[in-house]
Amino acid sequence: MPELPAPVRLGTAVRSRPGRFLLSSWPWRCWLHLASGALVGYAVLAVLAVLLVAGVLLSWLGIGLLLLTAAVLTAVPVGALERRRLRLVEPERVADPHAPAAGAGPMSRLRTRLRERATWRELGYAALLAAVFGPAGLGVTALLAFSAALVASPVIVWVLAPETVMLIPGRAVSGPLEALGGTAAGLLGLVLAAYAGGLITGTQVRLARALLGPREEDVRVVELTRSRVRLVDAFEAERRRIERDLHDGAQQQLVALSMTLGLAERELRGRPEAQEAAELVARGRAEAKQALAQLRELVRGIHPQVLTDHGLAAAVTELALRHPVPVTAELDGLPRLPDAVEATAYFCVAEALANAAKHSGAGRVEVAGRVVDGKLALTVTDDGRGGAEPAAGAGLVGLADRLAVLRGRLVVSSPVGGPTVLRVEVPCSG
Repeated sequence: MPELPAPVRLGTAVRSRPGRFLLSSWPWRCWLHLASGALVGYAVLAVLAVLLVAGVLLSWLGIGLLLLTAAVLTAVPVGALERRRLRLVEPERVADPHAPAAGAGPMSRLRTRLRERATWRELGYAALLAAVFGPAGLGVTALLAFSAALVASPVIVWVLAPETVMLIPGRAVSGPLEALGGTAAGLLGLVLAAYAGGLITGTQVRLARALLGPREEDVRVVELTRSRVRLVDAFEAERRRIERDLHDGAQQQLVALSMTLGLAERELRGRPEAQEAAELVARGRAEAKQALAQLRELVRGIHPQVLTDHGLAAAVTELALRHPVPVTAELDGLPRLPDAVEATAYFCVAEALANAAKHSGAGRVEVAGRVVDGKLALTVTDDGRGGAEPAAGAGLVGLADRLAVLRGRLVVSSPVGGPTVLRVEVPCSG
Protein backbone atom coordinates (compact mmCIF):
# COMPACT_ATOMS: atom_id res chain seq x y z
CA MET A 1 0.00 0.00 0.00
CA PRO A 2 1.60 3.32 -1.02
CA GLU A 3 2.28 5.82 1.73
CA LEU A 4 0.32 9.05 1.77
CA PRO A 5 2.44 12.20 1.38
CA ALA A 6 2.98 14.19 4.56
CA PRO A 7 0.99 17.44 4.75
CA VAL A 8 2.98 20.46 3.58
CA ARG A 9 3.01 23.33 6.05
CA LEU A 10 2.94 26.97 5.07
CA GLY A 11 6.31 27.72 6.66
CA THR A 12 7.99 24.94 4.66
CA ALA A 13 6.39 26.21 1.45
CA VAL A 14 7.57 29.79 2.05
CA ARG A 15 11.17 28.65 2.74
CA SER A 16 11.24 26.51 -0.41
CA ARG A 17 12.58 27.73 -3.75
CA PRO A 18 10.93 31.03 -4.78
CA GLY A 19 9.57 29.75 -8.06
CA ARG A 20 8.07 26.69 -6.41
CA PHE A 21 6.21 28.80 -3.82
CA LEU A 22 5.01 31.43 -6.28
CA LEU A 23 3.66 28.83 -8.71
CA SER A 24 1.91 26.81 -6.01
CA SER A 25 -1.55 27.35 -4.55
CA TRP A 26 -0.12 28.77 -1.31
CA PRO A 27 -0.16 32.48 -2.33
CA TRP A 28 -3.80 32.22 -3.34
CA ARG A 29 -4.71 30.42 -0.11
CA CYS A 30 -2.86 33.03 1.96
CA TRP A 31 -4.56 35.90 0.10
CA LEU A 32 -7.97 34.31 0.60
CA HIS A 33 -7.23 33.77 4.31
CA LEU A 34 -6.05 37.36 4.76
CA ALA A 35 -8.92 38.92 2.79
CA SER A 36 -11.56 36.99 4.72
CA GLY A 37 -9.65 37.72 7.93
CA ALA A 38 -9.84 41.45 7.20
CA LEU A 39 -13.64 41.20 6.99
CA VAL A 40 -13.86 39.13 10.17
CA GLY A 41 -11.32 41.33 11.98
CA TYR A 42 -13.17 44.59 11.35
CA ALA A 43 -16.51 42.96 12.23
CA VAL A 44 -15.01 41.74 15.53
CA LEU A 45 -13.51 45.19 16.13
CA ALA A 46 -16.92 46.81 15.68
CA VAL A 47 -18.71 44.33 17.96
CA LEU A 48 -16.09 44.49 20.72
CA ALA A 49 -15.93 48.30 20.56
CA VAL A 50 -19.70 48.64 20.86
CA LEU A 51 -19.99 46.16 23.72
CA LEU A 52 -17.02 47.53 25.66
CA VAL A 53 -18.00 51.19 25.29
CA ALA A 54 -21.65 50.49 26.08
CA GLY A 55 -20.66 48.27 29.01
CA VAL A 56 -18.52 51.02 30.55
CA LEU A 57 -21.06 53.80 29.93
CA LEU A 58 -24.04 51.77 31.20
CA SER A 59 -22.27 50.23 34.19
CA TRP A 60 -24.13 52.58 36.51
CA LEU A 61 -27.45 51.11 35.31
CA GLY A 62 -26.45 47.58 36.30
CA ILE A 63 -26.41 46.16 32.77
CA GLY A 64 -22.83 47.12 32.03
CA LEU A 65 -21.53 43.87 33.51
CA LEU A 66 -23.82 41.90 31.20
CA LEU A 67 -22.47 43.75 28.17
CA LEU A 68 -18.87 43.22 29.28
CA THR A 69 -19.60 39.53 29.80
CA ALA A 70 -21.10 39.39 26.31
CA ALA A 71 -17.89 40.97 24.98
CA VAL A 72 -15.83 38.22 26.58
CA LEU A 73 -18.12 35.46 25.33
CA THR A 74 -17.96 36.89 21.80
CA ALA A 75 -14.49 35.36 21.65
CA VAL A 76 -15.90 31.82 21.79
CA PRO A 77 -17.72 31.87 18.40
CA VAL A 78 -14.87 33.93 16.94
CA GLY A 79 -12.44 31.20 18.02
CA ALA A 80 -14.64 28.50 16.48
CA LEU A 81 -14.83 30.45 13.19
CA GLU A 82 -11.07 31.04 13.15
CA ARG A 83 -10.35 27.34 13.72
CA ARG A 84 -12.46 26.61 10.64
CA ARG A 85 -10.81 29.38 8.59
CA LEU A 86 -7.37 28.02 9.43
CA ARG A 87 -8.14 24.98 7.28
CA LEU A 88 -7.44 27.25 4.28
CA VAL A 89 -3.75 27.35 5.17
CA GLU A 90 -3.23 24.73 7.90
CA PRO A 91 -3.39 21.01 6.97
CA GLU A 92 -3.78 19.85 10.57
CA ARG A 93 -7.08 20.68 12.27
CA VAL A 94 -6.86 22.74 15.47
CA ALA A 95 -8.88 20.97 18.16
CA ASP A 96 -11.53 22.68 20.25
CA PRO A 97 -9.92 23.53 23.63
CA HIS A 98 -13.21 23.82 25.51
CA ALA A 99 -14.34 21.12 27.92
CA PRO A 100 -17.97 19.94 27.84
CA ALA A 101 -20.21 22.30 29.76
CA ALA A 102 -21.00 21.17 33.32
CA GLY A 103 -24.77 20.95 32.93
CA ALA A 104 -27.41 21.49 30.29
CA GLY A 105 -28.70 24.91 31.42
CA PRO A 106 -27.53 28.23 29.94
CA MET A 107 -26.20 29.47 33.28
CA SER A 108 -24.12 26.31 33.70
CA ARG A 109 -22.62 26.73 30.24
CA LEU A 110 -21.98 30.41 30.92
CA ARG A 111 -20.12 29.69 34.18
CA THR A 112 -18.10 26.93 32.54
CA ARG A 113 -16.96 29.14 29.66
CA LEU A 114 -16.07 32.11 31.87
CA ARG A 115 -13.94 29.90 34.12
CA GLU A 116 -11.94 28.39 31.26
CA ARG A 117 -8.56 29.79 30.33
CA ALA A 118 -9.30 28.87 26.72
CA THR A 119 -12.04 31.53 26.60
CA TRP A 120 -9.63 34.26 27.70
CA ARG A 121 -6.98 33.07 25.23
CA GLU A 122 -9.62 33.31 22.50
CA LEU A 123 -10.42 36.84 23.65
CA GLY A 124 -6.73 37.75 23.29
CA TYR A 125 -6.69 36.27 19.79
CA ALA A 126 -9.87 38.18 18.87
CA ALA A 127 -8.20 41.41 19.98
CA LEU A 128 -5.11 40.63 17.86
CA LEU A 129 -7.33 39.77 14.89
CA ALA A 130 -9.21 43.05 15.19
CA ALA A 131 -6.20 45.30 15.86
CA VAL A 132 -3.33 43.64 13.95
CA PHE A 133 -4.20 40.87 11.52
CA GLY A 134 -7.36 42.51 10.17
CA PRO A 135 -5.53 45.71 9.08
CA ALA A 136 -2.55 43.64 7.85
CA GLY A 137 -4.86 41.50 5.75
CA LEU A 138 -6.52 44.62 4.33
CA GLY A 139 -3.08 46.06 3.46
CA VAL A 140 -1.97 42.91 1.63
CA THR A 141 -5.32 42.74 -0.17
CA ALA A 142 -4.96 46.37 -1.27
CA LEU A 143 -1.38 45.70 -2.49
CA LEU A 144 -2.63 42.65 -4.37
CA ALA A 145 -5.45 44.59 -6.05
CA PHE A 146 -3.15 47.47 -7.01
CA SER A 147 -0.48 45.10 -8.37
CA ALA A 148 -3.07 43.20 -10.40
CA ALA A 149 -4.27 46.49 -11.87
CA LEU A 150 -0.68 47.39 -12.84
CA VAL A 151 -0.16 44.00 -14.48
CA ALA A 152 -3.27 44.61 -16.58
CA SER A 153 -2.33 48.23 -17.34
CA PRO A 154 -1.58 47.66 -21.10
CA VAL A 155 -5.02 46.17 -21.56
CA ILE A 156 -6.59 48.97 -19.52
CA VAL A 157 -4.81 51.63 -21.64
CA TRP A 158 -5.89 49.91 -24.84
CA VAL A 159 -9.51 49.63 -23.73
CA LEU A 160 -9.73 53.23 -22.51
CA ALA A 161 -7.95 54.81 -25.53
CA PRO A 162 -8.09 57.64 -26.54
CA GLU A 163 -8.81 58.59 -22.90
CA THR A 164 -5.78 59.75 -20.92
CA VAL A 165 -4.42 57.14 -18.50
CA MET A 166 -1.78 57.94 -15.87
CA LEU A 167 0.08 55.15 -14.07
CA ILE A 168 2.21 57.79 -12.32
CA PRO A 169 0.42 60.97 -11.17
CA GLY A 170 1.12 63.81 -13.60
CA ARG A 171 2.50 61.55 -16.37
CA ALA A 172 0.14 60.27 -19.05
CA VAL A 173 0.74 56.96 -20.80
CA SER A 174 0.70 57.27 -24.55
CA GLY A 175 -0.08 53.66 -25.39
CA PRO A 176 -0.06 49.99 -24.36
CA LEU A 177 3.65 49.57 -25.07
CA GLU A 178 4.57 52.34 -22.68
CA ALA A 179 2.33 50.70 -20.05
CA LEU A 180 4.52 47.57 -20.05
CA GLY A 181 6.62 49.24 -17.36
CA GLY A 182 3.55 49.18 -15.13
CA THR A 183 3.18 45.46 -15.86
CA ALA A 184 6.73 44.83 -14.62
CA ALA A 185 6.05 46.85 -11.47
CA GLY A 186 2.79 44.96 -10.97
CA LEU A 187 4.54 41.58 -11.24
CA LEU A 188 7.04 42.74 -8.63
CA GLY A 189 4.13 43.85 -6.45
CA LEU A 190 2.46 40.43 -6.83
CA VAL A 191 5.66 38.71 -5.70
CA LEU A 192 5.88 41.08 -2.74
CA ALA A 193 2.18 40.47 -1.93
CA ALA A 194 2.71 36.71 -2.13
CA TYR A 195 5.62 36.64 0.31
CA ALA A 196 4.10 39.27 2.62
CA GLY A 197 0.87 37.28 2.69
CA GLY A 198 2.78 34.07 3.41
CA LEU A 199 4.80 35.59 6.27
CA ILE A 200 1.79 37.31 7.87
CA THR A 201 -0.35 34.19 7.52
CA GLY A 202 2.41 31.99 8.93
CA THR A 203 2.67 34.24 11.98
CA GLN A 204 -1.10 34.20 12.40
CA VAL A 205 -1.20 30.39 12.15
CA ARG A 206 1.41 29.98 14.87
CA LEU A 207 -0.43 32.37 17.18
CA ALA A 208 -3.76 30.70 16.39
CA ARG A 209 -2.41 27.25 17.27
CA ALA A 210 -1.05 28.64 20.53
CA LEU A 211 -4.15 30.62 21.54
CA LEU A 212 -7.06 28.74 19.95
CA GLY A 213 -5.94 25.15 20.48
CA PRO A 214 -5.81 23.05 23.65
CA ARG A 215 -2.74 23.26 25.85
CA GLU A 216 -0.88 20.11 26.84
CA GLU A 217 -1.87 20.48 30.48
CA ASP A 218 -5.53 20.92 29.46
CA VAL A 219 -5.41 17.68 27.50
CA ARG A 220 -3.88 15.86 30.47
CA VAL A 221 -6.56 17.21 32.82
CA VAL A 222 -9.37 16.24 30.43
CA GLU A 223 -7.94 12.75 29.95
CA LEU A 224 -7.44 12.33 33.70
CA THR A 225 -11.03 13.41 34.35
CA ARG A 226 -12.33 11.04 31.70
CA SER A 227 -10.31 8.15 33.12
CA ARG A 228 -11.63 8.87 36.62
CA VAL A 229 -15.19 8.97 35.29
CA ARG A 230 -14.60 5.65 33.55
CA LEU A 231 -13.33 4.21 36.84
CA VAL A 232 -16.45 5.45 38.63
CA ASP A 233 -18.67 3.88 35.96
CA ALA A 234 -16.75 0.63 36.17
CA PHE A 235 -17.00 0.68 39.96
CA GLU A 236 -20.77 1.20 39.78
CA ALA A 237 -21.11 -1.62 37.27
CA GLU A 238 -19.14 -3.91 39.58
CA ARG A 239 -21.32 -2.93 42.55
CA ARG A 240 -24.44 -3.81 40.57
CA ARG A 241 -22.93 -7.14 39.53
CA ILE A 242 -22.09 -8.03 43.15
CA GLU A 243 -25.60 -6.99 44.21
CA ARG A 244 -27.16 -9.22 41.56
CA ASP A 245 -24.93 -12.15 42.47
CA LEU A 246 -25.78 -11.86 46.16
CA HIS A 247 -29.48 -11.32 45.47
CA ASP A 248 -29.83 -14.18 43.02
CA GLY A 249 -27.32 -16.52 44.67
CA ALA A 250 -26.62 -16.47 48.41
CA GLN A 251 -29.87 -14.68 49.31
CA GLN A 252 -32.05 -17.20 47.48
CA GLN A 253 -30.13 -20.08 49.01
CA LEU A 254 -30.72 -18.67 52.49
CA VAL A 255 -34.43 -18.32 51.69
CA ALA A 256 -34.52 -21.96 50.56
CA LEU A 257 -32.58 -23.01 53.69
CA SER A 258 -35.00 -21.17 55.96
CA MET A 259 -37.98 -22.81 54.26
CA THR A 260 -36.39 -26.25 54.53
CA LEU A 261 -35.64 -25.75 58.21
CA GLY A 262 -39.22 -24.59 58.74
CA LEU A 263 -40.56 -27.78 57.17
CA ALA A 264 -38.16 -29.88 59.28
CA GLU A 265 -39.22 -28.07 62.46
CA ARG A 266 -42.87 -28.65 61.67
CA GLU A 267 -42.22 -32.34 61.10
CA LEU A 268 -40.24 -32.73 64.33
CA ARG A 269 -42.81 -30.84 66.43
CA GLY A 270 -45.23 -33.68 65.76
CA ARG A 271 -42.94 -36.24 67.43
CA PRO A 272 -42.66 -36.14 71.23
CA GLU A 273 -39.32 -37.92 71.21
CA ALA A 274 -37.80 -35.32 68.85
CA GLN A 275 -38.51 -32.11 70.80
CA GLU A 276 -34.86 -31.37 71.45
CA ALA A 277 -34.08 -31.77 67.75
CA ALA A 278 -37.02 -29.49 66.94
CA GLU A 279 -35.57 -26.82 69.25
CA LEU A 280 -32.20 -27.02 67.49
CA VAL A 281 -33.85 -26.80 64.07
CA ALA A 282 -35.89 -23.78 65.25
CA ARG A 283 -32.71 -22.11 66.48
CA GLY A 284 -31.02 -22.82 63.15
CA ARG A 285 -34.01 -21.36 61.30
CA ALA A 286 -33.88 -18.20 63.40
CA GLU A 287 -30.17 -17.81 62.69
CA ALA A 288 -30.82 -18.34 58.97
CA LYS A 289 -33.47 -15.61 59.08
CA GLN A 290 -31.04 -13.29 60.87
CA ALA A 291 -28.32 -14.02 58.30
CA LEU A 292 -30.85 -13.37 55.53
CA ALA A 293 -31.81 -10.02 57.05
CA GLN A 294 -28.16 -9.03 57.39
CA LEU A 295 -27.46 -10.10 53.81
CA ARG A 296 -30.40 -8.06 52.55
CA GLU A 297 -29.10 -5.03 54.42
CA LEU A 298 -25.65 -5.63 52.94
CA VAL A 299 -27.07 -5.95 49.43
CA ARG A 300 -29.06 -2.76 49.91
CA GLY A 301 -25.90 -0.97 51.05
CA ILE A 302 -23.92 -2.18 48.04
CA HIS A 303 -26.47 -1.00 45.49
CA PRO A 304 -30.21 -1.02 46.21
CA GLN A 305 -32.26 -2.73 43.55
CA VAL A 306 -35.00 -0.09 43.83
CA LEU A 307 -32.46 2.54 42.74
CA THR A 308 -31.77 0.61 39.53
CA ASP A 309 -35.43 -0.18 38.85
CA HIS A 310 -37.26 2.99 39.90
CA GLY A 311 -34.71 5.76 40.34
CA LEU A 312 -33.46 8.11 43.04
CA ALA A 313 -36.81 9.34 44.41
CA ALA A 314 -38.08 5.82 45.10
CA ALA A 315 -34.77 4.70 46.61
CA VAL A 316 -34.58 7.68 48.99
CA THR A 317 -38.24 7.19 49.95
CA GLU A 318 -37.53 3.57 50.85
CA LEU A 319 -34.47 4.67 52.80
CA ALA A 320 -36.58 7.21 54.70
CA LEU A 321 -39.21 4.60 55.62
CA ARG A 322 -36.56 2.38 57.24
CA HIS A 323 -34.83 5.20 59.10
CA PRO A 324 -35.23 5.30 62.91
CA VAL A 325 -35.72 9.09 62.84
CA PRO A 326 -38.82 10.47 61.06
CA VAL A 327 -37.77 11.61 57.57
CA THR A 328 -39.73 13.84 55.18
CA ALA A 329 -38.66 13.33 51.55
CA GLU A 330 -39.66 15.91 48.91
CA LEU A 331 -38.34 14.42 45.69
CA ASP A 332 -41.47 14.35 43.55
CA GLY A 333 -40.91 15.07 39.88
CA LEU A 334 -37.28 13.97 39.75
CA PRO A 335 -36.57 12.42 36.33
CA ARG A 336 -34.35 9.40 35.77
CA LEU A 337 -30.74 10.53 35.87
CA PRO A 338 -27.46 8.93 34.74
CA ASP A 339 -26.53 5.87 36.83
CA ALA A 340 -23.41 7.46 38.34
CA VAL A 341 -25.36 10.57 39.34
CA GLU A 342 -28.17 8.60 40.97
CA ALA A 343 -25.79 6.28 42.82
CA THR A 344 -23.62 9.13 44.13
CA ALA A 345 -26.65 11.18 45.23
CA TYR A 346 -28.23 8.15 46.94
CA PHE A 347 -25.15 7.34 48.98
CA CYS A 348 -24.76 11.01 49.95
CA VAL A 349 -28.29 10.95 51.35
CA ALA A 350 -27.67 7.59 53.03
CA GLU A 351 -24.52 8.89 54.70
CA ALA A 352 -26.30 12.05 55.88
CA LEU A 353 -29.19 10.05 57.34
CA ALA A 354 -26.80 7.62 59.04
CA ASN A 355 -24.93 10.53 60.63
CA ALA A 356 -28.20 12.10 61.76
CA ALA A 357 -29.24 8.86 63.46
CA LYS A 358 -25.87 8.17 65.11
CA HIS A 359 -24.49 11.54 66.13
CA SER A 360 -26.89 14.47 65.88
CA GLY A 361 -29.71 13.49 68.24
CA ALA A 362 -32.15 14.83 65.65
CA GLY A 363 -35.89 14.43 66.04
CA ARG A 364 -36.66 15.04 62.38
CA VAL A 365 -34.86 15.03 59.04
CA GLU A 366 -35.92 16.66 55.76
CA VAL A 367 -34.65 15.63 52.33
CA ALA A 368 -35.40 17.83 49.29
CA GLY A 369 -34.18 17.50 45.74
CA ARG A 370 -34.76 18.93 42.29
CA VAL A 371 -33.00 19.47 38.96
CA VAL A 372 -32.05 23.11 38.27
CA ASP A 373 -30.10 24.31 35.22
CA GLY A 374 -28.96 20.80 34.40
CA LYS A 375 -27.79 20.08 37.96
CA LEU A 376 -29.22 17.84 40.62
CA ALA A 377 -29.50 19.82 43.86
CA LEU A 378 -30.10 17.84 47.07
CA THR A 379 -30.49 19.17 50.60
CA VAL A 380 -30.57 17.07 53.78
CA THR A 381 -31.49 19.03 56.95
CA ASP A 382 -31.77 17.71 60.50
CA ASP A 383 -32.76 19.53 63.70
CA GLY A 384 -30.02 17.96 65.79
CA ARG A 385 -27.37 19.48 68.01
CA GLY A 386 -25.03 20.39 65.14
CA GLY A 387 -21.29 20.82 65.53
CA ALA A 388 -20.48 18.14 62.93
CA GLU A 389 -16.95 18.02 61.53
CA PRO A 390 -16.97 16.66 57.95
CA ALA A 391 -13.22 16.01 58.01
CA ALA A 392 -13.46 13.90 61.16
CA GLY A 393 -14.81 10.85 59.32
CA ALA A 394 -13.97 9.22 56.03
CA GLY A 395 -17.59 8.94 54.86
CA LEU A 396 -18.29 12.52 53.78
CA VAL A 397 -14.71 13.03 52.58
CA GLY A 398 -15.03 10.00 50.33
CA LEU A 399 -18.34 11.26 48.99
CA ALA A 400 -16.83 14.69 48.31
CA ASP A 401 -14.01 13.05 46.35
CA ARG A 402 -16.52 11.01 44.41
CA LEU A 403 -18.61 14.10 43.65
CA ALA A 404 -15.47 15.91 42.46
CA VAL A 405 -15.01 13.26 39.77
CA LEU A 406 -18.48 14.14 38.45
CA ARG A 407 -17.66 17.87 38.80
CA GLY A 408 -20.10 18.14 41.67
CA ARG A 409 -19.65 19.55 45.14
CA LEU A 410 -20.63 18.79 48.72
CA VAL A 411 -21.24 21.57 51.27
CA VAL A 412 -21.89 20.87 54.96
CA SER A 413 -23.14 23.55 57.36
CA SER A 414 -23.38 22.46 61.00
CA PRO A 415 -23.12 25.24 63.59
CA VAL A 416 -23.16 24.29 67.26
CA GLY A 417 -26.79 23.96 68.30
CA GLY A 418 -27.90 23.05 64.79
CA PRO A 419 -29.36 22.67 62.36
CA THR A 420 -27.06 20.56 60.18
CA VAL A 421 -27.54 21.09 56.46
CA LEU A 422 -25.84 18.97 53.80
CA ARG A 423 -26.02 20.28 50.22
CA VAL A 424 -25.12 18.23 47.16
CA GLU A 425 -24.84 19.59 43.62
CA VAL A 426 -23.90 17.33 40.74
CA PRO A 427 -24.23 17.95 36.97
CA CYS A 428 -26.68 15.60 35.28
CA SER A 429 -24.84 15.54 31.94
CA GLY A 430 -21.50 16.19 30.30
